[in-house]
Formats: sequence, structure tokens, C-alpha cells
Amino acid sequence: MRSHHLSVAFAALAFSTVAQSQAVPPANLASAPLIERSVLFGNPVRANARISPDGQWVSWTAPSNGVMNIWVAPAADPAKARVLTTETTRPIRQYFWAPNSRQVMFIQDKGGDENFLLYGVDVKTGKQTTLTPFEKTRVQIVGISNRVPNRILVGLNNRDPKWHDIHSLDLDSGKLTLVKEGTGFASAVADDNLNLRVMSRPNAAGGEDWFEVKGTTVADKPFVSFGIDDSQTTAAIGFRDDDRTMYMLDSRGRNTAALFARDMTTGKATLLAEDARADIDNVMANPKTGLIEAWSSNYLKADWRVLSPAVKDDIAFLDSKAKGAWSVVSRTLADDRWVVTTEPSDAPPAAWLYDRKAKSLTKMFVGRPALERKPLARMHPVEIASRDGKTLVSYLTLPPTSDPDGDGRPAAPVPMVLFVHGGPWARDDYGYAGTVQFLANRGYAVLQVNFRGSTGFGKAFVNAGNGAWGREMHDDLLDGVQWAVKNGVTTADKVAIMGGSYGGYATLAGLAFTPTAFACGVDIVGPSNLSTLLSTVPPYWESFRKQLIARMGDPDTEAGRAWLKERSPLFSADRIVRPLLIGQGANDPRVKQAESDQIVAAMQAKNIPVTYVLFPDEGHGFARPVNNIAFNAVTENFLARCLGGRAQPIGGDVRASTAKVPHGAEYAPGLADALK
Repeated sequence: MRSHHLSVAFAALAFSTVAQSQAVPPANLASAPLIERSVLFGNPVRANARISPDGQWVSWTAPSNGVMNIWVAPAADPAKARVLTTETTRPIRQYFWAPNSRQVMFIQDKGGDENFLLYGVDVKTGKQTTLTPFEKTRVQIVGISNRVPNRILVGLNNRDPKWHDIHSLDLDSGKLTLVKEGTGFASAVADDNLNLRVMSRPNAAGGEDWFEVKGTTVADKPFVSFGIDDSQTTAAIGFRDDDRTMYMLDSRGRNTAALFARDMTTGKATLLAEDARADIDNVMANPKTGLIEAWSSNYLKADWRVLSPAVKDDIAFLDSKAKGAWSVVSRTLADDRWVVTTEPSDAPPAAWLYDRKAKSLTKMFVGRPALERKPLARMHPVEIASRDGKTLVSYLTLPPTSDPDGDGRPAAPVPMVLFVHGGPWARDDYGYAGTVQFLANRGYAVLQVNFRGSTGFGKAFVNAGNGAWGREMHDDLLDGVQWAVKNGVTTADKVAIMGGSYGGYATLAGLAFTPTAFACGVDIVGPSNLSTLLSTVPPYWESFRKQLIARMGDPDTEAGRAWLKERSPLFSADRIVRPLLIGQGANDPRVKQAESDQIVAAMQAKNIPVTYVLFPDEGHGFARPVNNIAFNAVTENFLARCLGGRAQPIGGDVRASTAKVPHGAEYAPGLADALK
């Protein structure tokens, strides 16, 4: 059951808007062209730019026969690009250069099952090799070093699905050699010689114990130990080339994750950097020495700070020349050229080749050049006060033409979508987001709230989410809506809630626990029953299971089972009174199809309308553009009826996808006809 104070909070919200006119899309929205779904969610022209360690090659992913594949080109002549891989169904989304610069390596699963295999492709011959040829196995990359160019370390759970054994992989022969069995260990860290140096084990307190490794012998006692409070804000980064200095993030004895250098010989840890407002979330390490040269934290926006004078001028140059947030995603071993990506909130992401000596940026590509001519909206960082005094870093994006003076507030209230991130141990941040632009273009304000439990803002904020699913975490979302109403962004009767994974759970919770707080909801791969969620997580989450239980509820205790049931939207499904759209991947290993099936069945049994769209070839989200386009076609027409925004007709997009509609096509505008 929902706690009483939430109902009171919504009553206050509703009362405060009685005298307001109903929010409607901007009157002159039609002057901003409607952006076609295919432009926003179809294949980008190019993505994922990289440069080989030896600097001889550049690479990216781009369509080949309609599927994102890896392309390579001589760095001196990118026009001579050629496709290297031959994927025909699922896009390649993660790849990297082998340290020998002779191979490109990528991971791929089947139908979204997240059983990732590792593949290697010879750059000159195009020969592709399956390097981890094991079914129902998920590869992890443990160690890559330019000092050992023809070998890497990988983790494989083919012996025991719960634990990853560490193997040495010879890149020339493809031979796998067992280094260390991983039973009971959560992770491993290697030095630049690819020697295992640290292995971590989950402990009873919901955190980890770190053990030093010499050869293949693990020490009896840990040298670092922490509990649940520091488990999201303490992590090993890696070693520098002296083989004794280990870099780590550490929040013990402080609130935010700070950067330390630990001498593994003496045990002395030296503080290198910290930010009292936000966790350190990224570092730049020299490709030869491993020396950390710069670091970033992200409060409202990402902010890079210099540690080494060697990159001071480079950071200053990129800060002055790059439009929007920038990241260095690839560096040559000589460190003369960097691949830099830029991501403004109101322009499509781009990739650049940065020449350090010449201090010049050469554009490699814009990922979605068609968007350069479209009316993209600017994201506004805002700080929202929760009812109990916490600061909720949030982002507001307004529809085109609604904010003529650019002050981050519309001239008149507009309908709004509360877009909730997944995780929940993740965060929203500043930059380009395709779904946000899609919703804004349709006439909606988009509010993204970093509710308690979100990462990046220190351990106190993360740990405030413990035991808060469907209660205080949901209160934060309601407080975000109330802020938007008070500031004239929207009216309380014209707010939808939408999200994926935990954001899908938040959608279900919003409609089930606060039935009239939202006009409608869109749930994408969201869990409806927290007990079945915990009982069906992938086996390789075993090392994370104690932390899950500590932050949610223990299904092995009576109190824990009661908590899980109370916070599960499934058991309040009969309270749902507002329209609901659900999207699910049949192969999702995290949030199983049954999570959507069971709440649809519960609503169907009570004759409560719900539309359910199922994709048989997808997992935790929709990787194939044809399916993403199809679900967004249904979504925008669903929201148009609910909130009054504009929508591109579904047309043939659903028929072109693999979508099945097990229930409720008649409740989504245009869907029944689109299926004919």
C-alpha cells in the first residue's frame, strides 16, 4: 500500500493548479518542422570513432546492408574506408582496437540475451574469428596493455555461470589459457604486464573485500574492505607502468568518490583529487605510462580538471573550441592524436581528430547530419529541492518555440513528460539525448530528475535510496513535477511518466501507487514484481546479489518478502486508472518477459485497458533501429491522445518491425490499423 503522505503531496499539487489554464503545446509549434522518427532513431550515418594505437588506422561504425558494422580506413586517407564486419541483424555497439593494431575486436549477443561473445577481425585480410566460442557465456574484458600487444585477459563464465574465470587470450593463435578460477570473486585488476594484482570478493556487508594477488596466489586478508555504504562509490581503476601504483576511487571517510594513488608496496594511499559536490566519474590516463593526467566530475555538467602539466594546454584548447560536453575516446600510443567526441544538448554528436602538436581539430563526422537542419531543443540544468531538503539535480528541455526569451521557462504552460532514468544506480546528465529531442519536438516539456539512489552525487545520496523504491524515490519524482507546476512549466493534469528499466518500474509505480498523479504512462522493460525480479536475475549477478538485497529487500526473510510485495506495482494493478503502454523484449535477461506479462494479465483480469508491445528479437531495450522506430511510433501516438501533442502517423513502421501486440492494440491510436 502507498504511504499516506504521498496522497497528501499530490492533493497539494492538484490544489495549487486549480486556477491555471490547461497546458497545451505551443501555439506556434507548427512553425518548427516535425522531425521524422527515422532521422532520430534510424541508423546514424556514423558512430563510435576510434584511432588505432599505432595511428595508422581510423575506424567507426556505419550501416552496411542496413546494419551498423565496423569500418576502417587509413588515417591518412579516410575516404578509402571499407567495411570490416558482416553483421546482418543486430548492430555492433561495442568494439575496440587490439593493442597490436592488427585486429579490431567486438562483442555481440543474440537477440538481446546479453550472452556476449568476443570476436576478432584481421584488419588487412578481413578474416573474422570467434575468440570465445561458448554458448550461454558472457565475456568480460579484464586486461589490455600496450606493453603486451599480442595478448589480453578475459573473464569467462563457461565453467560456472555465476563466476568468471580469468583467461589469457593469445591474439595470434586464439588460444585461451586459464590463469585463475574466479569462484567467489566479483572482479580482477591486472597491471601493465597483464599480471593479476587484485581480486575482489563480495562480503556479508553488501560491499567488497580486495585481496592482493601474487602470481596466482590470493592473499588471506584483504587490504581494502568496505560495506554497502561505499559500494557504489569505491572502485579500482588500474595500475601505472611502475607496477606498484594502483589508482582507485574511494569514498571511505568522505561523501564523494575521490581519486587516490595507492602504493602497493607500502600501502600508503595519496589523495590526488576530489570534488565535494560530485563523484569523480572519469579519468584520462597516458597510453604509455598509465599516469592519470586529468579527471572529471559531473554535477550539473561534466568538468575536466588537470593533474599533469603535459595535458594542460590540450584541456584548455578543447574547453575553448569544443561545442558542448567533450570526451577523449581514443589516443595513439605516441599520444600525438586523440579522437574527441562532442555532445551539445541541442545538436547531434560529432567526432573529431585532434592533433596535439598543431592544436587543431579536424571533423571526422557528424553522427546524424540530418539533425543539423532540424529545430533541436536546449537542455537546461536545474536544481530542485525535495520535500525533505535534498537537492535533486535535474534537466529540463522545452519544446521548440515555447521559450522565446531562452530563460528555460515556457511563455505558457505546456504538457510534460517526466522521463525517468534506469538503474536506479545510474544518472541523467547534460547532453544530446534522442528520446528527449523526440518528445520535445512533439510539443512536450521533458523533465529528467536525478532522484535519490542516483549515482554521481556522493554516497549519502545513493544510500538515501536504500529501501526507498516506490516511496521516497517516487516522492522525489512527484516533487519534480510539483516544481514544474509551480514554475509554470506545465499543469498537473498534463503530465505523463515514462522510462525504461527502473524508469519502467517508476512508471508502473506512479500509475499504481499514485493513480491520478499522471495522465498516462509508458513503461519500457520495467519490473512489476520485485520478488520475481530478484529471483530471476542472471546467474552472473551473483556477486552483486547481496548488494541488491541490501538496497531493496531480502526475499529470504518475512520482513523482506513483505517489503518486496508492498513495493511491487503488480499487487496494486487494480488501482490503475490512467492509460498505460508497455514495451518489452522477449529475451531480456535482467527484467524477464514475465514482468510485463503478469501485470498485463492482472489488468486484463480487471478489465483495465493496457497496450502491450512485445519484440521477440530484443532484450533489455530495443537495439535494432527498426524496432526502436516502431515502438516510438506507438508511443508518440499514444502520448498525443493523452497529452495533446503532435504525432507522425504510425504508417508502416510497426509492420516493418518484429513487434507483436499480445494485448490492447485497440487502446493505442492507430495501432490496430497499423497491424492489418
